[in-house]
Amino acid sequence: MNKEFSANRTNGMGTSIFATMSKLAFEHKAVNLGQGFPDFDGPQWLMDEAYKCMKEGKNQYAPTQGILSLRKAISEIQQKYYGMEWNPESDITITAGATEALYSTFQALINEGDEVIMFEPFYDSYQADVILAGGIPRYVTLQKPDFHFDYNELEQTITDKTKIIVINTPHNPTGKVYTFDELNFIAKLTIKHNLLVVSDEVYEFLTFDNAKHIPIASIPGMRDRTITISSAGKTFSMTGWKIGWAIASNKITEAIRKVHQWTTFAVNTPGQHAIAYSFTKLDEYLPNFRKEYLDRRDLLLSELKTTSFNAHKPLGSYFMMVDIPESSMLNDEEIAVELVKNYKIATIPPSVFYGKSNEGRTMLRLCFAKSNETLIEGAENLRKFK
Repeated sequence: MNKEFSANRTNGMGTSIFATMSKLAFEHKAVNLGQGFPDFDGPQWLMDEAYKCMKEGKNQYAPTQGILSLRKAISEIQQKYYGMEWNPESDITITAGATEALYSTFQALINEGDEVIMFEPFYDSYQADVILAGGIPRYVTLQKPDFHFDYNELEQTITDKTKIIVINTPHNPTGKVYTFDELNFIAKLTIKHNLLVVSDEVYEFLTFDNAKHIPIASIPGMRDRTITISSAGKTFSMTGWKIGWAIASNKITEAIRKVHQWTTFAVNTPGQHAIAYSFTKLDEYLPNFRKEYLDRRDLLLSELKTTSFNAHKPLGSYFMMVDIPESSMLNDEEIAVELVKNYKIATIPPSVFYGKSNEGRTMLRLCFAKSNETLIEGAENLRKFK
């Protein structure tokens, strides 16, 4: 049988690096600082609430746009924290995690040949989603050590085919939190060239050292040009619940919902009810949540000082980039395999998150959403590498 059945758009799409490294970690019984999710559960009270909702019979299909109480809760949070007013009926859609929100958004907005600018290193689903939608990715590099971008590079990357700029703040994998000046510059270009922004803000409540998360939709002129995407998984350490959302003006939301209804249709009903409840406790929950992750970040930073891997201090998210020792003469993929096989420590080689720069080949990504014991053991294994 010589006929090729797979669609051309899937050419070049291999297995996710996360699946590859997790498989290696399991095979070699390695400490896993590669997986981008906590190795502990979220709050017990939240699990109790989900169980209560199940026992109350909240187990059948939810409305395709999401239960109203959760959409109202998200609307209230946007108003309270960012001063943004969104209509829960027409502007907010509950999705199967931020991943589905991204997929449905790109499918709803991209025509064949549209160009989409993303900052590298990028979360890998952006590139895959754009290609699957028929778009063409273009790249602007976040340059270490502080992961700034060159304003001229961004402006010169825009063409008459550009339709969307994608941002992610706080940023995975670098931990960068975009400043107001950076967001304002992006906003001005967006308005000048009549573009849209897809803003991935899943780590919106996880910032450190007085860094402030600013939604780009809150900048004048950007409300109707921005699709804001977030989720509950990162905030409440329940990534497996897959409850996310997309926020946009009515017309854009209509397009997203058209795709969403044929992708997942509806999302985990008891989980939606539990997350709606969790937002009533957000104010009392966040201080300890941030402190716990700040402590984990600082523990790993301290431990890494006695290794040959130089850390770039993150201001948000629960990821950290480290420089590969120059003396190793290995690139990121080579050293990641070496570490997991011979030093029992799994990391993520970030060059797969770059489209044009080779800078990713000089670094590794670590995740500090782990227990203290896991972080200490992981650093100890890294310490053995000379």
